[in-house]
Amino acid sequence: MTVDPESRTTTLPWGEKPTLYEEIGGERIVRQLVERFYDEIDATSPGLRAMHPKDDSGSRRNLFEFLSGWMGGPGLYIERKGHPRLRMRHFPFHIGEREADDWIRCMHTALDSLEIGDAARTFLKERLADSARHVQNRP
Repeated sequence: MTVDPESRTTTLPWGEKPTLYEEIGGERIVRQLVERFYDEIDATSPGLRAMHPKDDSGSRRNLFEFLSGWMGGPGLYIERKGHPRLRMRHFPFHIGEREADDWIRCMHTALDSLEIGDAARTFLKERLADSARHVQNRP
């Protein structure tokens, strides 16, 4: 966050709204992001798809709820499941560099399909890639 001394306005790294959730359009856009992300996994990533149950509606719900709170919207995930503990929850899965790269690619494709501002898109791409690397548990 930077402050412009001339105008006394605050510039956030994702845009003008106080939260990223609001900046990208709230619940509707977060839902679209999650649906497009999982659709991309279904279409292009058999390795990632195999990590999810056949019925991935629970995975979609979890990601939607997590991202909502993570972006500054309603804390749905924490209300239902407690602290995300991302590394712990992903530890049962083999997540190496290839899997993290594939996850990032699918997420970037989903983000690029949405009409959101460049600053918000860039911020999301960087932070979500950091998260994918954070849960990596294999070389």
